[in-house]
Amino acid sequence: MSLPIAILAGGLATRLRPVTKTVPKALVSVNGEPFVNHQLRLLARNEIKRVVFLVGYLGEQIIDIVGGGAQFGLDVEFVFDGPHLLGTGGAVAKACPQLGDAFFVLYGDSYLDCDYQTTADQFHESGKPALMTVFKNEGRWDTSNVEYEEGKIIQYSKAARTPRMNYIDYGLGLFRKSVFDEVPKDIATDLSEIYCDLAEDGQLAAQRISQRFYEVGSFSGIRELEEHLDGISKNDVH
Repeated sequence: MSLPIAILAGGLATRLRPVTKTVPKALVSVNGEPFVNHQLRLLARNEIKRVVFLVGYLGEQIIDIVGGGAQFGLDVEFVFDGPHLLGTGGAVAKACPQLGDAFFVLYGDSYLDCDYQTTADQFHESGKPALMTVFKNEGRWDTSNVEYEEGKIIQYSKAARTPRMNYIDYGLGLFRKSVFDEVPKDIATDLSEIYCDLAEDGQLAAQRISQRFYEVGSFSGIRELEEHLDGISKNDVH
């Protein structure tokens, strides 16, 4: 049975201004259609069945485009931050009743063409309450933030980076609901803080992904994703 996936889509997307003054990042145009369409088709191809969008800023626009998800073969729900921003970790904590005992978490600007079911299998086999996917980035596409060795995350931090950090948080995680039991309901909490605590306690499993990540958090990232999708289309034709 496939696990549900939470998509973090509540950010302000300041790097994409002025575009994101009027549309949320999930709806920026990629090859002539909203990014979220590409993202959801990818998830459906990977046998994901249920998606819960964690939304805030301009989230109503995403509902207008995606609806209940039937056009993608998905069951889609939405959970709003509410009057106060909860941060990425707080947003997941609020959505836990809709997500069940175990679930994926995906950043809303990420296009990750990897094997989601293999990742889920590794999470279950690890026996740990959380798993982070990692990619050997070596500073190429973003700032590396993970020290990974022999299948283990030695250190993870977005703030205290070291020269040994050649990997990066790929953007896809798996969690047990229990991880979020103690997350404050009224204070903004970042998912990176939760990852840090899990890594320090030896409770964070890891899977190395070989396919590079794509993102729409920057204009250069959008162009790279468009080129990638164009390449896939051409290969499909041939």
